[in-house]
Amino acid sequence: MLEKRRNPRMDISLELHISSLFKQDNDSIEINSPITIVDISKGGIGFTTDDFLPIGYYFNAVLQLGHQESKLYCVVRIVRSQTVEGEGNRYIYGCEFVGMAPVLDFIFDEYANEINSN
Repeated sequence: MLEKRRNPRMDISLELHISSLFKQDNDSIEINSPITIVDISKGGIGFTTDDFLPIGYYFNAVLQLGHQESKLYCVVRIVRSQTVEGEGNRYIYGCEFVGMAPVLDFIFDEYANEINSN
């Protein structure tokens, strides 16, 4: 199948904790939702969780890819969701990075080099 994404996805296994979601109109939701990131690209992340999260909401994230010392502080917007087949109340989400400087692309390039050398 022809890849149509602007940035290729890289498999990753990270745990992240979301404490609140927010929208630009100061609407926020407090949650206690652990998530598992399943893939990442320069454009965003894919993750699974047991909680339903609304599309269009944002959250703050701090990501450390692989064995790098660099941490990526970013804002992420939920753009799509679907129920995981056969896993009851489990959801998979697609999110995009918002307002991230292109200069931070080197973090993803370093991570891609790290996983390709293994």
